[in-house]
Amino acid sequence: MTHRYHQHLRFPRQDVWDWHTRPGAVTRLTPGFSRIRIASEASSLKDGTTVLSLPGRVPGLRTWQADHRPDDFVEGRLFVDECVNPPLRQITRWRHTHAFHDDDTANTRGTLLTDTVQGTAPAALLDRVFRYRHRQLADDLAHRARVGDATVTGHHTVAVTGATGLVGTRLVALLRSLGHTVVPLSRSALPPEPDARVWDPDDPSPDLFDGVDTVVHLAGAGIAGRFTEKHKAAVRDSRVGPTRLLADLAAATPGVASFICASAVGFYGHTRAGRVNERAGAGDGFLAEVVSDWEDACRPASDAGRRVVTVRTGLVLAGGSALLTALDASSRVGGGVLGSGRQHFPWVSLDDLVDVYVRAVVDGGLSGPVNAVGPQMATNAEFTATLADLQRIRVPLSLPVPAAAPALLLGVQGAEELALADQNVAPSVLEHLGHTFRHPTLRAALIHELGLPDE
Repeated sequence: MTHRYHQHLRFPRQDVWDWHTRPGAVTRLTPGFSRIRIASEASSLKDGTTVLSLPGRVPGLRTWQADHRPDDFVEGRLFVDECVNPPLRQITRWRHTHAFHDDDTANTRGTLLTDTVQGTAPAALLDRVFRYRHRQLADDLAHRARVGDATVTGHHTVAVTGATGLVGTRLVALLRSLGHTVVPLSRSALPPEPDARVWDPDDPSPDLFDGVDTVVHLAGAGIAGRFTEKHKAAVRDSRVGPTRLLADLAAATPGVASFICASAVGFYGHTRAGRVNERAGAGDGFLAEVVSDWEDACRPASDAGRRVVTVRTGLVLAGGSALLTALDASSRVGGGVLGSGRQHFPWVSLDDLVDVYVRAVVDGGLSGPVNAVGPQMATNAEFTATLADLQRIRVPLSLPVPAAAPALLLGVQGAEELALADQNVAPSVLEHLGHTFRHPTLRAALIHELGLPDE
């Protein structure tokens, strides 16, 4: 069976081709909802090999090896990959041809990209994947045109903790696609990544940042969970102490100019129904206290004259993530609003969050706290209604989830500060800078992350 997908792009053919040759391109084009991870990328579109880690635990079906075919390669115009490892080769009969054509139909130097997929993959799945790929490619090319790549902004060598996490994976890929060098910092054995280094959170090596000019610190224990004393200690201890040690090291390492640290809108507390921006003070509650201490742990870097940015992240909407998967599943079976539904839901799409980190890396004028949330605020009720409408699945009854229900999973404090939190947060710093959001509306973010058709 043959499936063919066409995409018209407003960028010259050579630019589109060059983007595909950059490290990170395969990761950027792989949708999160597929739950596929990139084990290694091809070093060449002509004769390289890409290895994918597939979801599931069936022996023999956990790895996909795609070899690029040198006999079918035309520089700047054509490359082909085929699945070669048994039994997937026999099952899928996969052959993917990527053809790049000059497209002057609109009197612009654009590109017609044609993807031809031969094999047994079902059309419904491929349609969903290529909807995502088309939007992602166009958005990444537009992003590069806006912010510039390393030849324009200056080359950065960026050390990243949490590089294999939800945000880190996408950020590393985007930075590499822009021509920057990324040094992934791993807490365990070295991953099969170029330039990776081992990082001990309790005792970082004095030479950890040698040759690095920018540090992006993303690592930290997951906040979701029952708020036991043990869980709360893990949340705090994985953030405050390690961040202070890294900030001390950034301050002591010549050449490090910027220290960019993850933070959270939890800084504002869990009862901020009135609109707040970065000038607002810390709120009340466990998470507000932890986040405040977390940001304060960056002070050694700022005291030493390093540029410090703390990215106060909202609820990240990412296909395949635990959060969006749970919300999507609940909506499909008739799950309704949480509690009153009036609490504000400070969402941000995964790619918009990653763009904020890229801006923090390349924009030397950006410092201090930055609210990484979408510009369109939604309540829990509005979010739930939007998701249900996009699914186009009509259930006979949408049942509200009583406020007591989240407490059964998270405990009373966890329910208050996570599931039922009311945080009306504005991205004022980004808006003042004229920052462009890929997904300025909730609908646009959900459509992209779930691979839904454009409206």
